[in-house]
Amino acid sequence: MCRRRRNGKFLPMAGGSSLFDVAGRVVIVTGGGRGIGRVYCEHFAAAGMQVVVADIYAEEAEKAVHQIRQNGGKAIAVRTDISQPAEVEAMAEAAARELGGIDALVNNASLMSSLPRRPWEQIPLEEWDRVMAVDLRGLFLCCRAVVPHMRKKGKGKIVNISSGRVLEGTPNRLHYTTAKAGVIGFTRALARELGADQINVNVVLPGLTLSDTQVASSESSYLAGEDAKKRALGRAQYPEDLVGTVLYLLSDASDYVTGQSFNVDGGKVMH
Repeated sequence: MCRRRRNGKFLPMAGGSSLFDVAGRVVIVTGGGRGIGRVYCEHFAAAGMQVVVADIYAEEAEKAVHQIRQNGGKAIAVRTDISQPAEVEAMAEAAARELGGIDALVNNASLMSSLPRRPWEQIPLEEWDRVMAVDLRGLFLCCRAVVPHMRKKGKGKIVNISSGRVLEGTPNRLHYTTAKAGVIGFTRALARELGADQINVNVVLPGLTLSDTQVASSESSYLAGEDAKKRALGRAQYPEDLVGTVLYLLSDASDYVTGQSFNVDGGKVMH
């Protein structure tokens, strides 16, 4: 049997397949009621995870949970505005109380699809502040709420979702791009602070993804642009294209990976 070395000692190494086994683990997905978040929830449940679908849109969260249960999975819905500390704490407490703890968090929720595309100097100050409250403060609040529960378990996985816009400098949603750049710095610093707790913190940067919310909020001419042609894989990106990377980061296979950025865009930006 293969063996690995830790602290000068050789230990038995689990079979390769078990490294990717996430069955039974409790994962919170913010913004899990629709868009890419819902796809994450459905696939995590199919992999045997117990899923907390946290979303500001309670009805969408309930619909997602209903579908997961119909398919034989286990999930609960928690209406959560991640910019509100009390609601975030309630989300974490519900997960721990109803499912027995918290093993993982996917910080997927963000304010993006409802934002008009416009030049930076036309962004209203209140809109700028709202984006920062959700996309950065919400991230901080969610991590702060779940980490004590992960410490009780002796380990944990946090996956933050940024955006490929950061690597390209995509214009016309400057507040969103700025916040998503902050997610990367947040991830690196938090990974340093939580390493001793065996809590891994990584970040995924999706390219333009044809989720239902993205399609609903975009002009067809924008979605049919040159984006796919610029990718090495030469096709559009869909939510399912992100699932494998995130599942890897939630599994034991990534136990020695932390503070890292994973660009998933079909090879448009080589990072």
